[in-house]
Amino acid sequence: MFGAVLRLLRVDSGASLRGLASTVGVSSAYLSRVENGHDPAPTPDRVIAIAQALRVPPSLLLELAERMEPAVAGYLAEVPSANRLFLEIARRRLTSAQVARVLAFVEAEFPDARGWTAAAPPLHALLAPERVVLGVRCDELDDAIDLAASRIAPAFPNVSAAALATALRSREAAAPTAVGRGVAVPHTCAPGGPPVAALLTLATPLAPGPDGLPVNVLVVLCGLGDGSVALLGRVALLARGALPAALVAATTPEDAIEAVSVEERWVSNDRP
Repeated sequence: MFGAVLRLLRVDSGASLRGLASTVGVSSAYLSRVENGHDPAPTPDRVIAIAQALRVPPSLLLELAERMEPAVAGYLAEVPSANRLFLEIARRRLTSAQVARVLAFVEAEFPDARGWTAAAPPLHALLAPERVVLGVRCDELDDAIDLAASRIAPAFPNVSAAALATALRSREAAAPTAVGRGVAVPHTCAPGGPPVAALLTLATPLAPGPDGLPVNVLVVLCGLGDGSVALLGRVALLARGALPAALVAATTPEDAIEAVSVEERWVSNDRP
């Protein structure tokens, strides 16, 4: 799953395989093996370097690579005094809301000058009930893209559903957008303007994704701009948790949107 997401983010960032490999100090052959699932995710230091190159939060890629603990351990070994902070947070048993206040202070006091945290709106805010279709039967991905485009098009009065569908298919041809756990994320930067999303759950699953699981959830994004790579990464991270099953089980569009919102709170550690 990590390799498929890495390829997705790399292509959308505009980085070539050779260019990214050179930036992080690995061979393009090795990076290709990672992207195709033949090699495991790189070491935490390499993952952080990749995140920096792609301008996405390192924590996002570390979690996708399941390398968060080694990265934290490495930092604590480098800066032993940081153990005091972790210990005090644990000793005082800070709640999620209190930890969020600490994080807000850190972000305000020590802004990240490396540009890793490109702004990206939450996924649930891009959805609307009229753009959520549950239990649809589509024989091919193109059919699902046509349906999604027809639901998204009203948000862009100057662009036809056919033009949106063509743009989505063109991006899909550049690199498949299946990210694992039965989720695919067809998307396009066209036609510009505020991003919107459609959500489809499929009664008849499509061809398997990188982990061998048939695709039965489509998150379709249009109008992406700044922060698009971070948003795609967030959707991939959401796919790792309970969200795909919750979406398949949803019986109303409102339930599906609420499931996305709840899972986003968990992923951001702003848990109720």
